[in-house]
Amino acid sequence: MTFGEQPAYLRVAGDLRKKIVDGQLPPRTRLPSQARIRQEYGVSDTVALEARKVLMAEGLVEGRSGSGTYVRERPVPRRIARSGYRPTGGATPFRQEQADGEGRGTWESSSEQTEAGVAVAERLDIEPGEHVMCTRYVFREGGEAMMLSTSWEPLAVTGRTPVMLPEEGPLGGMGVVERMRAIDVIVDNVTEEVGARPGLAEELLVLGGVPGHVVLVIQRTFYASGRPVETADVVIPADRYRAAYHLPVK
Repeated sequence: MTFGEQPAYLRVAGDLRKKIVDGQLPPRTRLPSQARIRQEYGVSDTVALEARKVLMAEGLVEGRSGSGTYVRERPVPRRIARSGYRPTGGATPFRQEQADGEGRGTWESSSEQTEAGVAVAERLDIEPGEHVMCTRYVFREGGEAMMLSTSWEPLAVTGRTPVMLPEEGPLGGMGVVERMRAIDVIVDNVTEEVGARPGLAEELLVLGGVPGHVVLVIQRTFYASGRPVETADVVIPADRYRAAYHLPVK
């Protein structure tokens, strides 16, 4: 086989990927062994190994201790509603979806006061070391973790108010816009920046997956008259979910 200018391991990985996508190597099928790849493609052991690593990093195959490497099930991506969708009643889109349909969603959260690091301080336009309320969420669907979120709110805005704890009090769980309105802070803008990266070990431990699996990272910030009043990182496993944006036309 002639590989041209592209590195051989990428060409081998590309051919194996095509076989997986086309169904020639269906889910739960054992991937050809390193020796078989070497023989079939006329490459070295190193090339064969690197090709397998590429497929594993892409989440197409998974190793099973003492058994070999197998093609993974390819889940049909499900949608997670994002900004621009403001349901009546003030609930967040995830919670509204669960209430409107036959959702089996649950969530858990924990909040703690902490000091803003440099990155969070920059996003909130405050000084590093200023106190913020940090809230961590795990969202589940049918018992399966499907989304993580870490939120930071400056205590200079919410401290000593009824909405200081996002998930407690009369407006607990009602979302940033409604909670801020209750203390006369009017949110008038929200930005979301979407990126992708390999999941961190602690994220994949909760979301499921192996090192190298890709996650979507949505960096969200709410503003009131240009002042950031909340910022959050939302982490979603990219092989199982898509971020769906419902944006009003003005």
